[in-house]
Amino acid sequence: MPEMTYREAVAKALTDELASDPDVIFFGEDVAEAGGVFKVTPGLYERFGPDRVRDTPISEQAIIGTALGAAITGLRPVAELMFADFVPVALDQLANQVAKYRYMSGGQFVVPLTVRAAQGGGNGFGTQHSQCAESWLMNFPGIKVVSPSTPVDMYGLLRGAIRENNPVFVLEHKGLYNMKGEVPDDTAPMKLGESKVMREGTDVTVVASQLMMHRSLEAAEQLAREDISCEVIDVRSFVPLDKATILHSLAKTNHLVVVEEAPHQAGWGGDIASLAADEGVYWLAAPVKRVNMGAALIAYSPPLEDEVLPNVGRIMRAVKSVLTDA
Repeated sequence: MPEMTYREAVAKALTDELASDPDVIFFGEDVAEAGGVFKVTPGLYERFGPDRVRDTPISEQAIIGTALGAAITGLRPVAELMFADFVPVALDQLANQVAKYRYMSGGQFVVPLTVRAAQGGGNGFGTQHSQCAESWLMNFPGIKVVSPSTPVDMYGLLRGAIRENNPVFVLEHKGLYNMKGEVPDDTAPMKLGESKVMREGTDVTVVASQLMMHRSLEAAEQLAREDISCEVIDVRSFVPLDKATILHSLAKTNHLVVVEEAPHQAGWGGDIASLAADEGVYWLAAPVKRVNMGAALIAYSPPLEDEVLPNVGRIMRAVKSVLTDA
C-alpha cells in the first residue's frame, strides 16, 4: 500500500485522469512547465504536451470562461485558480454562467467542469491569500463543492470530480500539501456527497473539514484521556452534503460541535446547526456549539494568525462546554 503526500495525490489523480480520457485537459496560471506555484503539477506538461496541459494569462475570469466553453463543447476541463481567495475575481462566470448553464439550457448541455484551488490559513500568506471558500461557493446552486482532508480522499475525490457531468469545485488546503498518508493502488474515483466518520465516539459529535478535522482528531485524542468520547466526522463534501451520516451520529451522541475555518457570519457551520435544529432537534441534549474565526480577518503575523484559527484547546473547551450545558 503506497504512501504519498496530499500534494502527490493531486498530481497522481490528474495524471491518471489525463491518461484515461483524451477529452480531459488541464490549464491555469504557471501549471505547465513550472509545475504549479505549490509544485503540485510537475511532469504533466512533459508527459501530455502543450495541447492538454497549458499555462494561462493571469485572469481568473478568462480561465473560468474558457473552461466553461470547453466543457459545453465536448471536453472535460480541469482549471486551476492559484488561490481560492481569487474566486470573487471570477464570480460572474462562476455564479451566473457555470452554475446556471445546464439548468438554463433545459438539460441540453452538460457541464463536466472541475475547478481546483488552494485555500486555508496557517502558512503566513496573509489576509488576501488565506481564506477558505466553501461558504462562498455553497451559495451557487448548480456547483458541487468538495474539500478533501487526506491524501487518499484527495486522490479519489478529485478523480470523481473530473468524471462528474456537473461543475465541481475541489478545494485543497495549503496546510495539508506535505501531509503523508496511504493511498491503496486500487483506490477508485470516489462518489461525491459522502462524509466519513474518522473516529468513533459516544459523547459528542464533532463535524469538521480539512485542517480543522485534523485538529479535531487531536482534540478528541486528548479528551479521551479525560474519559470524553468524541465522534469526529470529516465533511469531505459540502455540496451535496451527507446529512444522514451527521444525523446518525447526533442520534447516538446527543451533542454537536462544529469546527470551521471560516468567519461565524454565514459560515457553513450554520447549515450544520440548522440541520440539527430541523431534523435532529429531539436528539439534542444541549445547544450546538460552533468553533470558528468569529468576525476576525487572518493576519500575516504568525502569532495573530494562530490566535484567529481554531486550535486544539478551543475545540476541547467547546466539547466540554456542550457537555456542561446538557
